[in-house]
Amino acid sequence: MATTSLSISETCAAAKRASRELAALSSEVRDGALCAIADALIAHTSEILEANARDLEAGEAAGLSDALLDRLALDERRVAAMARGARTIASLPDPVGEVIDGSTLPNGLTKRRVRVPLGVIAVIYEARPNVTIDAAALCLKSGNAVVLRGSSSAMHSNAVLAAVAERAAAQAGLPAGALALVAGGGREELAELATQTGVVDLIIPRGGEGLKAALKGVATIPVIYAASGNNHVFVDASADPRDALAIALNAKLQRPGTCNAAEKLLVHAEVAGTFLPDALAALSAAGVRLHGDARARDAAPGVEMDVATSEDWDTEYLAPEMAVAVVDSLADAIEHVNAHGSGHSEAIVTASTASARAFQLGIDAACVYVNASTRFTDGGEFGMGAEIGNSTQKLHARGPIGLRELCTFKYLVEGSGHIRA
Repeated sequence: MATTSLSISETCAAAKRASRELAALSSEVRDGALCAIADALIAHTSEILEANARDLEAGEAAGLSDALLDRLALDERRVAAMARGARTIASLPDPVGEVIDGSTLPNGLTKRRVRVPLGVIAVIYEARPNVTIDAAALCLKSGNAVVLRGSSSAMHSNAVLAAVAERAAAQAGLPAGALALVAGGGREELAELATQTGVVDLIIPRGGEGLKAALKGVATIPVIYAASGNNHVFVDASADPRDALAIALNAKLQRPGTCNAAEKLLVHAEVAGTFLPDALAALSAAGVRLHGDARARDAAPGVEMDVATSEDWDTEYLAPEMAVAVVDSLADAIEHVNAHGSGHSEAIVTASTASARAFQLGIDAACVYVNASTRFTDGGEFGMGAEIGNSTQKLHARGPIGLRELCTFKYLVEGSGHIRA
């Protein structure tokens, strides 16, 4: 059991001490620790799956939805994917010490701006036990100590995963306290973790709006919110109908319980009558519950659809559910997306270069796609190995949070007896 028996303040203090050692370790040591974690995951797969089975049994008894159970579930393939992710992260260039830019000043001083670890990162997450390994690997690779706080729904899985990773990392030479899992606890423990000013350098919550609201009310240390994904696919008038259908289905169906799944389908009025009957019939046949505005319902009278309410346009379903609207123009689509989207991932399907460019410039989101599914917003797909979450904030980090986003920088200035006149 990796869940620490120390108090939260003691755990964070130990992580702070470890972070100073981590920042000075060589890339080889940190990379070796990640490879050791990957080996240990494979070696302990049966133990991990036994723990996960207990969480799934409890989740079913508690009435968790199929989408949430899918996010919670592990199998040999997913454990192997976690191990591959750790190895991929180990193989990436080390961000620590990377020279961002530099120059020689007119007075002869040399100035370099280099990446350095943030220090101690607390990651708070719900449901998905794979975040335990993804977050640990990204933080350790970038020279940061990590304090993990999972949800009670994945309690057994997280405990085993963290124990396996903690032992492997320590045997590979990482300092004690570099990786710790604290018990889920209640709001009081969350508040204690969120107020470790001067000890924890950053909190990254990965969960629902309730978690974010709880943190916003108490946090005294910086927070990067891994935001919700109320994402749209807009089918422009010039779109290839086959591409549009494939993209809309993939964005909604490939894994509907994820934050990069599409929750809304917007269709240009010029093609609504030809595109929507087949598209909505395919979505309905796949088990998607549809909510449509009046024109969407009129375009596909043979498809069962609820009347879309004002709440539907702002809802992240995280389930086989989708709202559909017909818009009169590209400008109307952009206005709708910016009014209701969460700033996560938005897509246009179009054959018009001008429309594509206007969508890219007009949409306020971390990731904007042209003729591609929103499901690609993922650290692994972006070549980052994995991610801790996807940020919709505009300061420090936006989009998938990977190695570089877990670093800050410092200026290194060298002289030869320089003094300022």
